[in-house]
Parts: sequence; C-alpha cells; structure tokens
Amino acid sequence: MRPTPTSDPAAFWEARYRDNGRVWSGRPNAPLVRETEGLPPGRALDLGCGEGADAVWLASRGWRVTGVDISATALERAAAHAAEAGLADRTTWERHELGRSFPEGTFDLVNVEYLQSPVALDQDGALRRAADALAPGGTLLIVMHAGWPSWQEEPPFEAEFPTLDGLLERLALPEEEWVLETKETLRRPSTSPDGAEGFREDHVWRLRRTGAAPRSAT
Repeated sequence: MRPTPTSDPAAFWEARYRDNGRVWSGRPNAPLVRETEGLPPGRALDLGCGEGADAVWLASRGWRVTGVDISATALERAAAHAAEAGLADRTTWERHELGRSFPEGTFDLVNVEYLQSPVALDQDGALRRAADALAPGGTLLIVMHAGWPSWQEEPPFEAEFPTLDGLLERLALPEEEWVLETKETLRRPSTSPDGAEGFREDHVWRLRRTGAAPRSAT
C-alpha cells in the first residue's frame, strides 16, 4: 500500500506486515544495545515494537517488557519470537495507535526506535506520553532517522526529520526533572533494494528522569 495523506494508519501498517514475510532482521537495534546494556533490568516499554526484536532482546537481559504496535500481525510475530526464545513469560504485547491510546502503568525504560511514519502519527504526543510513563530514575531512549539514505535519489514521500536540538525543544521536558545523557548522530551502512552501497544517519537521545512528577492525565 502506497502512503497518501488520507491513508488510515492502522490499515497501512497492517497491510505492510500482512502482505509481506518478515519485515525486519530479528536482531535488536544497535543503539538500544549500546545505550541500555549497563542498566539494571526492571519494567520496559517498547513503543512501535514491530516484530519484537528489541523487546525480546530486553527480556533476554532480565527486563519485563511490554511491546506496543499498531499492527496485529506484527504483534503476532513478536509473540511468536518471544515464545521461540523461551521468553513469553517476560513479555506482554498490546495493540495501540499511539497518539490516540497508550499503555497503562509506569516503566523504568521506554524504548522508542524509529517512531516515524509515512501516514498520520502524533509523534510529539506519543513522545510526551512516553516521558510521562517513566518512573523516577527511569531512562527514555529515542532513536530517529536523521534523513533519507545516501542512495535515495528521490524521496518516496514527504517527510520531516527531527534535528538533535529540535526534538528536545518540541518536547520541552523540564530541565529540573531530566538529565540528557546522550545526544548524537550515528552513521551506519545502508544498501538500496538494487544493491547500491551507502549510509544512513540516525539521531540518538538518552534521557534520565530524576523528578517524581506525576504522570499527566492526557
């Protein structure tokens, strides 16, 4: 399904997974591994979990993980991945259209990897809810594409990519309640569908919540 300004997000993402075999590699995202390996395990929330690779990796490190996605097919694959890894008892899967609904509870880690969409998504609203869902001392990890791959000659759809400072300005998290621990751009190899070699850049933010402000009701 090609995205259009009026595409229904749930239908678009369900078709993306339903009409294809495995979409992702099954391996955890490298920034997640790097930024969380030293954290003591607790309760984790993985937003936009897709087929569950990040959530399963966290569960294998002792976390109890709630994975959230808009696609029922993606969540079925994620649950199967967890079961195959012997981690079904450490993972929970919930379907939400972020920006409209959000899981209940508080968490010690919220992982937000590439929460970017060619169809409607209240990205800022979802990220604010993610921040609100953190317990004091918890970690918010956000990873976003910084732009199109180097081999992409013509963008396939209109998209806005956040800057390192711009995303923080949009979220406007209270400085007295948050410590910024990572803010950087990473470059990684990227290969086009026809085999052209290039690279892609991602922005990474890791923030730690220090305050004990109550979660907002919105």
